[in-house]
Amino acid sequence: MSQSPSSQNPFAQMQVGRPTGPLVQGYEVIIGFETHAQLTTQSKIFSRASTAFGAEPNTQASAVDFALPGALPVMNKGAVQRAIEFGLAVNAHIAESSVFARKNYFYPDLPKGYQISQFEIPVVQGGTVEFFLGDEKKSVRLVRAHLEEDAGKSLHEDFVGMSGIDLNRAGTPLLEIVTEPDMRSSAEAVAYAKELHKIVTWTGICDCNM
Repeated sequence: MSQSPSSQNPFAQMQVGRPTGPLVQGYEVIIGFETHAQLTTQSKIFSRASTAFGAEPNTQASAVDFALPGALPVMNKGAVQRAIEFGLAVNAHIAESSVFARKNYFYPDLPKGYQISQFEIPVVQGGTVEFFLGDEKKSVRLVRAHLEEDAGKSLHEDFVGMSGIDLNRAGTPLLEIVTEPDMRSSAEAVAYAKELHKIVTWTGICDCNM
């Protein structure tokens, strides 16, 4: 009995014709990545607060980062420039106009109750990351790379029965890089991650210091 097109698995349809990897305990390995790269701006994505590492808690947070009433975000031009530089490096389409959206969720170190991110129209669309695995050339397609703000940090070590909140990281600019599920082995995934590391450090958009 044949299935109608509407009842078929869309993910399975996307995999038709793609190379398959070796089976692991009877399962095929299919890997996609979502990588957050912290951008090398000196200030946050929507405020002038510093992004320098190592400051005392809550000393690098502005009214915007604290989500105080009436505080409005202002886009950091440098964050957009770095996103575009990445897009050009991976031969992606750069959107002439881009839209931000609210990603609503509750977390103690997210004062606004939502994260400013991108969904419908990300700044970077498509693109590829190419690399060699041994002598074989591989290509991983990118779905998108979009800008968003990081949340703050919950502190647990110095408190008993409660947690502290440090909003120094709140509003730190991130570029979220999303691939198609094109990788078929752990070795391929490692090679992709190393190549992505080369791209973001060579372009200078991220220093990759964890």
